[in-house]
Amino acid sequence: MTENPLLERATRFVSALRHCQVLGISAYEATEAGMTLVMPYAPHLVGDPGSGVIHGGALTSLMDTACGMATLCVLPEFEVCPTLDLRIDYMHPAAPHQPVYGFAQCYRVTTDVIFTRGFAYQADPQQPIAQVVGTFMRMGKHLKGTQGLGSTLKGEQL
Repeated sequence: MTENPLLERATRFVSALRHCQVLGISAYEATEAGMTLVMPYAPHLVGDPGSGVIHGGALTSLMDTACGMATLCVLPEFEVCPTLDLRIDYMHPAAPHQPVYGFAQCYRVTTDVIFTRGFAYQADPQQPIAQVVGTFMRMGKHLKGTQGLGSTLKGEQL
């Protein structure tokens, strides 16, 4: 057990997601303020072999996952919350051979929708690579599929 149960829950959740396994994404920090994931640099993530820059699709996956997982920071219990909409504004390419961090927070929670925002960065959060806003549909814990996901996490409740 860690001193941060929210980070522990996020770590269990991200380890069960196949795209996170392929991209190397892991939970870095989790608080009530938001979720930070990290994606290490890897040759299979490169979109431009000439420059070594990470593909925009890998960054999109990082930020979609960070925004979706930020729901863990505000909901009292796990709920299935699929992406409704995601917008990313890229400001500059990620520097090659450096990990990329994705921070996201929920800024409004309604009965049906959760609104998120965040940014991707490398060494300095004040110099973001991209900014993101997203909405996620609350489906509730009572719907089918939630139990199936829980069972893939070694029987542990999220």
